[in-house]
Amino acid sequence: MNVNFEYDNVKASEALENYTKEKLEKLVNKYDFIVKADVFFKLENTTSDNTGKKAGIRLSAPGPRLFAEESKENFKMAVAEVVNQLDRQLKKRKGKMQTH
Repeated sequence: MNVNFEYDNVKASEALENYTKEKLEKLVNKYDFIVKADVFFKLENTTSDNTGKKAGIRLSAPGPRLFAEESKENFKMAVAEVVNQLDRQLKKRKGKMQTH
């Protein structure tokens, strides 16, 4: 699977990329129909200390693209939550694929 990273007002981090790839690998092992992932990291101006580090992931798979994003206090927490959201979306997609 091909993974593209985009950073908006964030310095590129190899450790963050490796963490994200590791999380995505679990999804790919579970759902083999995933083709590509686009990962976005962005800093937001917020008044809360619990948000501001935004991660978004767009997955290419059969059917419409899947997308999730989350804003947390650090990027790793945001990535973990986004992967959980995508897991739920993929579970639904796989269920629909099997019924047809």
